[in-house]
Order: sequence, then structure tokens, then C-alpha cells
Amino acid sequence: MTIASPPAQRDPGAVLRAALWMLGAVIAFSSMAVAGRAVSFELDTFEIMMYRSLIGLCLVVSVAGISGHYRQITTRSPATHLFRNIFHFSGQNLWFYAITAIPLAQVFALEFTAPLWVLVLSPLVLGERFTGMRVLAAIIGFIGILIVARPSPETLSLGTIAAAAAAIGFAGSILVTKRLTRTETLTCILFWMTLSQSVFGLICAGIDGDIALPSLPSTPWLLVIACAGLVAHFCLTTALSIAPATLVSPVDFTRLPLIAVIGLLVYNEPIDAMVILGAAIIFGANYLNLWSETKKDANRPKLLV
Repeated sequence: MTIASPPAQRDPGAVLRAALWMLGAVIAFSSMAVAGRAVSFELDTFEIMMYRSLIGLCLVVSVAGISGHYRQITTRSPATHLFRNIFHFSGQNLWFYAITAIPLAQVFALEFTAPLWVLVLSPLVLGERFTGMRVLAAIIGFIGILIVARPSPETLSLGTIAAAAAAIGFAGSILVTKRLTRTETLTCILFWMTLSQSVFGLICAGIDGDIALPSLPSTPWLLVIACAGLVAHFCLTTALSIAPATLVSPVDFTRLPLIAVIGLLVYNEPIDAMVILGAAIIFGANYLNLWSETKKDANRPKLLV
């Protein structure tokens, strides 16, 4: 027979562990932004992605070999991996450009729109249905985007456009990753991500016949970029495996005030109240959709067998 499932019991210890993992992701993402700026003065975005992916590939292969997870690397879904990594490579290159062109807080604020693009595009890619709450969340999020970007001939720049487009690239990557996780493990996804993006980076960086070698001072920053990217994804995945997204996502929002303070102290970037306000509205829209989906799943009757 069917009965309504009882509400899930929240384990305070589990929530704390998930929050700490999420905090690790916040620190890793922020470190990647600082490191990306540090190397941008001698390497272009394609070169940064090439070196980041090559280092990441070595790390993934080493960890998979040590842990015995190398058997999880399959060749079942080559086309899906390819599309996923084209989206991610495009988004990440645009993101690396944006962090050199506009204040870091504005980049992170616009990056928060990726889940909203997932919401808008999921009916087309995954066949999911639009609901009233999803439409409301999308409208609220769009208002937040307008507040952050304030599009006008005086304020609109290539950096702003790049940051907004990067979020669309990340959204496409998220959507295709959802398909991949039905059959593939995280090790498999990361292996093909780092391998394919190493090739993409080599082609794009070398198309002009000139690939710059990193200087000795830049090498540690490239290591930070490569490690931070992998650590961030691992921490985020672990946090979501421990506690629901509605509980851990507020921790992710601390990325904005943290990077705003870093921008102020390190790069003398003023803290823009409108960017903070717009980002808060975007986060509110994301959280509203998460809360709605979680509540709907909790109230859905389940079969007991």
C-alpha cells in the first residue's frame, strides 16, 4: 500500500559535517579566483586551462590508481562526456577572463545564476516540467541579475558579459553531468573532464603557434588552481551526500562576502552594496526553488514493499 513517508530526522552532527565540507568548497573556489588573477598577467585563459587540466589529470589518475578506482573509468558515454566538457571548458575560460576584468564579487554574484539557468533549461535538456514555483524563482533571479549587472551603455562591459555567459556554460555542464551520474562515477567524470580539457586547452592555446611556459613564481599558483578545482568539486559532492541542498547551500553563499573582503583587502576593490543585494536576491530565488523541490519530495507518498 502507499503511505506518506515520515519527515526525515536531521542529525545535527551530519549537518555540521556537511557545512564544514561546504566551507572547504567555498575556500577552494575563492583560492582559485585569487590564483587565476595571479597567473593572468603572463598566461591567457586557454593556457591556464591547459596547465590546470594537465595537472588535474595527473592528480585524478594518481588518486584513482592508489585508491583502486581506476576500473570505474569507462568509455560508455563518449558523446555525453564531450558535450559536458565543451560546456565546462567554455564556462571556465569565460570565468577566468571575467575575474581579470571586473570585481571578484560581481563575478561570483553572476556565477550564482547557474542554478537558475539549470532551472530554465532543464525542461529542454532533461524533459523536466516547469512549475509555478520554478517560474517565480526564475523571475526573482532575473531581477537579481539586473541589479548585479545594471545593464546600460555606461556599466555593461565584456567582463560582465563573460561572467554571465560563464554561468550559462556551468549550467550546461551541470545538466549534462546529471545525465552522466546515472551511469558514471565521479572518478570517471573527472578523468574525462581533465583529459578532454587538456586537449581543448592545448589546441586553443597553441592555435597561434605560441604557448607560454609558466614562470617559476607562477607555477605554485597553477598548482593551486588545479588542486582547488578538484577539491571544490569533491567537497561540494561530499557535502550534498551528507545533507540536503537546502541545508548546505546557505554556506555556499558565504563565498560572496568572503571574496568581496578579499577583493577589498588585496585588490582595493570597493564593496558594492548593489552587487551584494542582487546576489542575495539571486540566492533567495535559488533557495526558494530548492525548498520547493525538497518539500515536494518529502510530501510525495512512497510505496513500501
